[in-house]
This record gives sequence, structure tokens and C-alpha cells, in this order.
Amino acid sequence: PANPISFRNDESNPSLNLPSMVLFPVVASDVVAAILFAKAHNVEISVKNSGHHYAGASQKKGTLLLNMNRYTQYSPTGIVDCDVSMMLDGSIAADLSVQPCALSLAKDKSAYVRVGGGENWDKVYRAVQKANKAQEQEGGGYKYHVVGGGAGTVSPLGWTFLAGLSGTTGGRKYGFGADQVLQVEMVLPNGHHVRFGPTEWEDAEGFIVPRTIDVSGMCRSNSEEQDEETWQWGSCPDEFDVDFNDLWFAVRGGGGGTWGVVTSLYLQLHEYEKYERYEVSPAEDCAALGITPSGLWLEFQITYALTPSSIDVTKEHSNACGTGNGNPDYHCYGEEDVEQGWARFLVKKNVTDFPDGACLVKTASDFGWKDFTDFAVAGSEGTRAEGHAGDFPNPWLSMTQTINILIPSAWIEASEDNFKTLLQRFSGPYLAFGGGARTASDQANSVSKAHRDAGGWSILLSADDHDTDAFWGEFFPQMYDISDKTNFPAVFGANHAGSTPSGPRKDNWTEPCPKEWTFEKRSEECISMQESIYGTKLLKRLEAIKEVVDPNYMLDCAYCIGNNRPKAKAVQDDAGVAENEKDGTSSSTPINDGGVSGAFSMGKNQPMIFLVGWIGLLQFQYMLN
Repeated sequence: PANPISFRNDESNPSLNLPSMVLFPVVASDVVAAILFAKAHNVEISVKNSGHHYAGASQKKGTLLLNMNRYTQYSPTGIVDCDVSMMLDGSIAADLSVQPCALSLAKDKSAYVRVGGGENWDKVYRAVQKANKAQEQEGGGYKYHVVGGGAGTVSPLGWTFLAGLSGTTGGRKYGFGADQVLQVEMVLPNGHHVRFGPTEWEDAEGFIVPRTIDVSGMCRSNSEEQDEETWQWGSCPDEFDVDFNDLWFAVRGGGGGTWGVVTSLYLQLHEYEKYERYEVSPAEDCAALGITPSGLWLEFQITYALTPSSIDVTKEHSNACGTGNGNPDYHCYGEEDVEQGWARFLVKKNVTDFPDGACLVKTASDFGWKDFTDFAVAGSEGTRAEGHAGDFPNPWLSMTQTINILIPSAWIEASEDNFKTLLQRFSGPYLAFGGGARTASDQANSVSKAHRDAGGWSILLSADDHDTDAFWGEFFPQMYDISDKTNFPAVFGANHAGSTPSGPRKDNWTEPCPKEWTFEKRSEECISMQESIYGTKLLKRLEAIKEVVDPNYMLDCAYCIGNNRPKAKAVQDDAGVAENEKDGTSSSTPINDGGVSGAFSMGKNQPMIFLVGWIGLLQFQYMLN
């Protein structure tokens, strides 16, 4: 529909994505039982951690939803310090128990944190903060830094799997969220509980982390066992046909909720470096000079990040800082040059008669925040989330219509006119790109090249004709090579992508997809959301991996990999036999219908079988509690 928001309160709206049943797993054996049950009875699974996916991938009608919020939490006790002596007892690949430390040390890091499949960044941030304060109380100083999301309610899982933008936690220095993963533990659609991670790597010129050469994985043989101390990891059975190198590639960048149910992640911790958070004073004499969050201060943030040499700032000092989408605060780690760079910037803008301190406020120093975790928890004081890392930005309805345009740094740097265009025509860019976000890749992940090469991203609303017409018609051909009509380039950011936008028309990449078209027509005649995020070639590789990992699409979340495939439109007769199965024909259309017509569904003959199994799962859950 032309205005999808108008249907939000219509209970008969078929687009409402509410699952039929919900299960709250507590331990890995719960997840295995649910997957095996779903596999046996052709029930589709959906997975939710935080529910922060704007396009609605974390829930789906007609599915058994695995809500992971009650799952075992690891981060409160999951911080591990590494040293070389831990590597002396045998091979890294023996059971993968020392693999996270081996990879950490190869990256010149010495700690990691294990995060449970139901945790959010609030829990992880508080765990890291607690560990740092304990170090401080023992006479030391803060020791750990974690790269994470800007809001406490965001999941370290879904956020990570869609690249993971970390403008506020040092992503321009340390890399995307996908680059922080050391090991993954998950239950696959085939029912196997696995863990996997790199076991062979080599130094890579031009990168700050080693290049992954080989990934090893293990299967748990006693998947019914609840006590983790007795888990038995070993080689996967002969019939196991999933390539762990492919899975490692797909999971980190290829989205969550589609490859399996993640039960824990092992995430890199970085050595603590001094933290500062800058913003400008709201004083009237500052505003009179144009020094406001959306005025000179925003222009300075963009200049400092994207063209630092213009104000005599080094790339190293530039990469130490970043922020979210047009946020008024600037977060820096380690050595930086904000105060001096700001003064030089003001002189360049002919602003010389400014108050003492140049209207610059160092809020981290002023409030005693030694790390982003301190700021995140303190920021919720006086709210219902007090004592927790807060939620910012709050959800808003038009997020379903957002398009995140990745703006190549090469285009920004190509001319002063392009930089001026960025300031004048695009909303304040998300400054979480460049620097480490480009060079912290292990070169074995599915974060798009457009993400790696971006200088920032800018949000457009697909409902705004002026914005979309101008981008596809004017700027897209300037920013991206569109000469190969068989390979649409990645251009959308994955995090925060809405549910209604799509790429341009397939027959003319410089024309937006008409918003008045039906969803079916848009899906048939416009570039899909998935292809706009990954590009044609990368999407095809991910779709091929999906076919191996989950050939029956037990996990078929909205706008996930493979969800835009052609799906058979079958009409069942009274016997439950699809009409198109009788004559061997099929009718299909490539629509993002949430996969309700996919291989897994709850048909007429299934509810009673499902209920019996569901009661068994509920009894199992009750015993665990």
C-alpha cells in the first residue's frame, strides 16, 4: 500500500507478523529439542533475541518462535584472560576450547568475553564495567574494552551478524561487530549443536588482523545433556554436510535468524584506552556563532572523520573517534586530536571570537565516565531503565521505510564539491566506517565491500519522492559502477534497514521502485532489499550456502537470505494435497511473504501433532525452571 503505516492498527492486516507459539529455551538442549521437533513435524522456526530488527525478521506468523531472553547468560562470568601458556597443551583444533585465546593472541589481544544467545548489550556492558571496576578496586585501572552497539537493548547477535556498526564504541579503530567474533556456538537446522572458528591464519598486508585460511568445527555428541560441564565435543558424523568455512563466512555479515539458533558467541575484548566523549555547549553565545549540534559541530565531526587532513588531523587520530547517525556526541578512544582539530576548524570557518574552550564540552571527563560502558549505564539515570544501558534511539514508526545509503569514501574524497554535496543533500552520516572498519576484516566474512569502502551512511525515507528520485537518478551513478548490468552493486546498509524499501527498478537502475506498486509487483520488477544490501554476486554465494545449511527453509525470516526466492503458491484440497502437486506443476512468484508458503508450514493435518509435541516441550521447560 502507498501508506503502510495506516494499517498498523488493523487487526485483520495479513502483514501482522505474530507467531503461533512461543518457547523460551534456557539451555542448549532446549534448542536442540525444539529444532528436532520442528524438523520431524515440518514446523517453521523463528528466533528472537531483542527484536530490534526493523524489517521484522525476529518474529513471524505461523511459526514456533524461540524467544531467547531466558537463555543462560555467560557474560557475567564469561571474561577470559589469555596467555601463551594456554596454547601448550595441544592442537588449537583438538576441541576448540583454546581456539578463542589462540586467535586473540594472533590479533595481539589478550582477552575475550563469551555472550549467551539471549543477552543484549546492556548485560554485556554491565559485565565489562563490573570487571573493569573490580580491576580498579584492586589497585589497577580499567583493563577491557568491548566494541558494541549504541543501545543497551540491541542484541550482540543480530547486530553482529548484520555487520555491527559501532560508531560510539570505537568501530573506526577496531572494526565492525562482525570482526569481533572469535568463535560461534549454534544449533543448526539439521539438529546438530556445533561450535566453530578459525584454526589457521596468516598475516595480511594492509590489514590489522590475520587473514583466515581455515575454519574448524565440532559437533556435540550428547546434545540432550543440560549440564555444560559434561558436554562432549568431537568430530561431526559422516553425514554432516555443512562446510564450516562457508558457515563462518555466512554468519558474520549474512544476517541472523537464518543459519541456525546461536547459543553463544565469543567476542574479542580490546585493551582499555582512555575514553572521551565530546559535545558542544548549548549556550546562547555559542549558538549565535553557528556552533550547534546540527551546525558547525556536525560539519566538524564529518570533516574530522572523512577529510581529516583538511584540518591537519592524522588518519590515526581521526580513526580514534566516531558517532552514530548525526548524533551530537563524539566518542574517542586513545590518542586523538579533537580539541586542536576543532580550534583549527573554527579558524578555517572564520569563527575566531568564541568563548573560552571554544564551546567544546568533555562530558566523559566532567562526569567521570572512563569508558562507554560507564556512559551507557549512567545515561539511563532517572528513567525506568536506571542501572542499565539505555535504549537510544527509541523505535519510531517510519523506521519501516528507512533506506540506509552507503556513501563511498572515494566519492567523498574525490572533490570538494562532493564533500559539500554530502553536507547539503544528505542527513548527518553515520560515522562508523573507514579505518579499522576497512582493515579489521579477516577476509572470510560476508560484510559487503560497500560497507568496507564507505565513509558513512545517510538515511533516506522511501516515502520521500524527492530523496529517492535524487539518489537513484543523480547520485547512485556517480558513487557506484553500474556498467555491468548482471551485477548490481551493494549499496544499502544492513543494520536498521526497513521492511518496505527496495532497490531501483530492474530495467532502469536510475529510477526508484514506484511506491504505489503492490508488494508483488515491486518484488518482481525491482531490485530486492537483499540484493541491494549484498550485491548480486555476494547474495548468490550466500543463497548457495543457505541451500546447504537449511535446504527446507526451517528458518525463513523476513528479508533474510533466501526469503526473496520464488515460492510455490499452493492451494490445498480437503485431503491436504496441494493442487500443484497433483499435476506436477507449480506457480511461483518472488515475494517477501515471510515464507509462509515455504517448505515448512503448519498445514491442516499438523495442529494436533504439533500440540502434543508442544506440551512435551513445555513440560521439559517447566522441569528446567
